[in-house]
Amino acid sequence: MGKVFKVGMQFNDQAFGKNDLRGLVGSAITPELFEQVGKAYAEYVRKKLSLSGDVNFWVSVAQDARLHSPELTDALIKGLLSSGVNVIDIGIAPTPFGYFSEYNDFNKEGVSGLVGSLIVTASHNPPEYNGLKMTCNKQSLSEEEIVELREITKKGQFSNNSRPGIYKKYNLVPDYINFVFNSFGEIGKGVKVVVDSGNGTGGVVAPELYRKLGCEVIDIYSKPDGNFPNHHPDPSNEKNLVLLKEKIAEVDADFGIAFDGDSDRVGIIDNTGYSIPGDQLLLLFALDILENSQQTDKKPVFISEVKCSQILFDEINRNNGQAIMWKTGHAYIKTKMKEENAILAGEMSGHIFFKDRFFGHDDAVYAGCRFIEIAAKNKAKNPNFKVSELIDNLPKAYTSREVRNPCPNELKTKVLENLAKEIDNNPDMFGSKIEKIITIDGLRIVFNGGFALIRQSNTEPTFTLRFEGSTQENCDNYQNTMLKILKENLEKLKTGSIS
Repeated sequence: MGKVFKVGMQFNDQAFGKNDLRGLVGSAITPELFEQVGKAYAEYVRKKLSLSGDVNFWVSVAQDARLHSPELTDALIKGLLSSGVNVIDIGIAPTPFGYFSEYNDFNKEGVSGLVGSLIVTASHNPPEYNGLKMTCNKQSLSEEEIVELREITKKGQFSNNSRPGIYKKYNLVPDYINFVFNSFGEIGKGVKVVVDSGNGTGGVVAPELYRKLGCEVIDIYSKPDGNFPNHHPDPSNEKNLVLLKEKIAEVDADFGIAFDGDSDRVGIIDNTGYSIPGDQLLLLFALDILENSQQTDKKPVFISEVKCSQILFDEINRNNGQAIMWKTGHAYIKTKMKEENAILAGEMSGHIFFKDRFFGHDDAVYAGCRFIEIAAKNKAKNPNFKVSELIDNLPKAYTSREVRNPCPNELKTKVLENLAKEIDNNPDMFGSKIEKIITIDGLRIVFNGGFALIRQSNTEPTFTLRFEGSTQENCDNYQNTMLKILKENLEKLKTGSIS
């Protein structure tokens, strides 16, 4: 393992977020912090699972393709091993491989089962960022659990373990491909797909897997490269999809699949170059499941988040499902899935969580398999079928793309409080009657046939906003009004004219 450079460490807790650790490398994120977090994680797990200090247990560790991930991973593993934690290192791999590893059979390696996974990644953030996602007992650490981990790390009082942990490297790709193939078989015959991994982690598995499923695969930017030389791996941003759209048109593909940097978010682009928003994609998956589900008295449960179109929730309910709106964030969604025993969940950003025929975690490579399956079924019925027809058959609304508005983290809560007061004092400001305001995650102001949403990003100093109306005029008006009062409140807070 590589050398970890020691400097005088002063604890900095700004990397500890609601769903994971995330921040700028060199300030919020350092090797020293990761070594301490490795030790703190060992303490946390022993407490949670009631394990004595001399009991060794196994975890998996994975990393994304960022240039600083190896050094951070080495530091993390050093902290784990020194605390008596056994580590199976799966190397550069999609984040979902970490989740999958908890279900995988490692008996041939002498590993009797994993109690958790730690993945060094900053997902879709810029190259200068990094972070850490963690699980225990097949569940992502919740916001409260990350607070607990932060406090353990901050105290820095770690139990000594007389037996250092065992370290093993393991290539999980063949196990994953065999598992998925055994579930699907050659379902992709007759499907031509372009796969853009954006030089992230998806390229280590997706092209090979989709070919094994029978697809004709044209893959681009499959080699992991933390410089991200071709485009940033974030399929929620249209500018990152330009090259994929060009390739789809060039080879006359049925559709394209794009991954974010750590391959837990998927983007699907149809044959016309239309990038399918996350809520439409989730609805297509939900309708496919409902079409093939056996009707019972208990309706299957689907969960999505506050940024999604009302059409998603209405159509699921209309087709004998039960749709639940919840907070944005992979940890929130997975916790809610468990509470409600949901079979599918998803977010606008492209996180799709399949419990139906899978394990319930977000896996972009697996989501690609499910979309290949939908396309193949339709092509088998009609050789002239086009993926764009799936979108054409959905109900229509006038919906904005996600709007991102910078805001310092320390001002976010106050801005939302001021906006709520201003809307309460002037409920007619949007030109439409407010039916209700949903506050489970920010403010979702609901009108007849539309909404205006503003919420805090969990990972960046920004607000995310989205708007929907029964007409384009209404949608534009909601957006312009919200952005206007947001700008006014931000300026007042920054100048100190309001507090």
